Amino acid sequence: MFLIVSKYLIPKGYRGLTLFPFVIIRDFLDKENKVLLNHERIHIRQQLELLILPFFVLYFLEYLIRLVQFKDRNKAYRNISFEREAYDNERNLDYLKTRPFWKFKNYI
Repeated sequence: MFLIVSKYLIPKGYRGLTLFPFVIIRDFLDKENKVLLNHERIHIRQQLELLILPFFVLYFLEYLIRLVQFKDRNKAYRNISFEREAYDNERNLDYLKTRPFWKFKNYI
């Protein structure tokens, strides 16, 4: 994982973004935010499991489905299976040590 700090690469309202092998964060202080970095590491693992490009295709398709379902961008984002897994487990700093392969599918 390569960490980049740039407020210009992160969409407004977000603190971090993962584009394998890069984790981009908005604020320099978040370099020490273990919960945020764990959230982004979970996305790294998801992207690797799906061989990167399929992850982004599925992510975008699920976002569109959730947008139709909830008619709210934030609710759509928060209900993407990849995000649900990451948010549910971001505080468990040992999560990736025991996480089963393709665990995100349990969140669909």
